[in-house]
Amino acid sequence: MLNQHLLTFGPFQENTYILYNEHKQCWITDPGMYGPEETEEFISYIEDHQLQPQAIINTHAHIDHVFGVQALIDKYNIPFAIHTKEQPILDYASSSASVFGLKFGKTLKPDYYLKENEPFSLGNDTLQIRFTPGHSPGSIVFYYPEGKWLIGGDVLFAGSIGRTDLPGGNYQTLIDSIRSQLLTLPPDTKVYPGHGPATTIAQEMRSNPFLQ
Repeated sequence: MLNQHLLTFGPFQENTYILYNEHKQCWITDPGMYGPEETEEFISYIEDHQLQPQAIINTHAHIDHVFGVQALIDKYNIPFAIHTKEQPILDYASSSASVFGLKFGKTLKPDYYLKENEPFSLGNDTLQIRFTPGHSPGSIVFYYPEGKWLIGGDVLFAGSIGRTDLPGGNYQTLIDSIRSQLLTLPPDTKVYPGHGPATTIAQEMRSNPFLQ
């Protein structure tokens, strides 16, 4: 059974999730640690709980979700993966960071690409990868049916949706993604977003102003 742990990092208060099984193997999703102190906080959690990082799997490649990727590659020598349509966003990361007066470091290169509708397994546990463009061109979410939860990136928030005014964003595409890929899930599915508190599909169907 997969569990998840949340750590919030960086100037954008981004949610980084650690997904781990009973054998202490773990995936790291959207590592947003900015600077050595936050990186050390993350590593301390991994070491304190004796977790074994297997890969970095990202919902998308905006800077606040990839700030910590290189530090984890250097520390654990693990692969990094995104959807292929996020490559242009990743290539632009350093320039994007400079707009906010932030440092990014060297250009990241994914080791492989994640594909929608293909199961992705950690030990005996399998995630579904759902393609949810709109916030960015290659946004994906990770859905875990057994646990009735998903890691949603910046697609759907409690009471809101991801912004669509960044390069590659499109409002109608995002709404269509949410309706076809998220609102079709069981209503009690818990959504762990890239920013802010968790919510449920039922709650967002009932009260999210963008989905009425």
